[in-house]
Amino acid sequence: MPQDIEWRFPRHARSVGRARTLLREQASSWKLPDEVTETAVLLLSELMTNAYRHAKVSPGREIWARCVLDADRLRVSVADANDTLPTPRDASLNDESGRGLALVASLADEWGAEPRTVGFGKTVWFELVHRQPCEPRPRLTGSDGESMRQRFSDQS
Repeated sequence: MPQDIEWRFPRHARSVGRARTLLREQASSWKLPDEVTETAVLLLSELMTNAYRHAKVSPGREIWARCVLDADRLRVSVADANDTLPTPRDASLNDESGRGLALVASLADEWGAEPRTVGFGKTVWFELVHRQPCEPRPRLTGSDGESMRQRFSDQS
């Protein structure tokens, strides 16, 4: 059964950092692998920054972030009140911005943007495939596969 969480943020620069912190905490409670967590935090930061910078909407409008975890995927979405769907662009070497969606496209297993189904605005999302962590395996083994830790503790 999927697990999900949603946050609402004011359209403010500080919300980007707050979103990163909340996602990192939630990923830890879900026991997501570090690589998935770090990629998700980076990509969420890009989407939140885009929503903050480009969603020129009335004061008081919020940016919504939602994370849905199911058996093998983490889906992160960011919704804002601007109806304009984003399009990736080719940033030149001298550009100081404009690489966020290209980063999302290259690191996410899937991503997209769509008009919101309720109200106005859009939702930009990405998905990362994950595997739930397994029980830790002993790193050191003897020739017969016995854990070195177990072998030494049996001898004492």
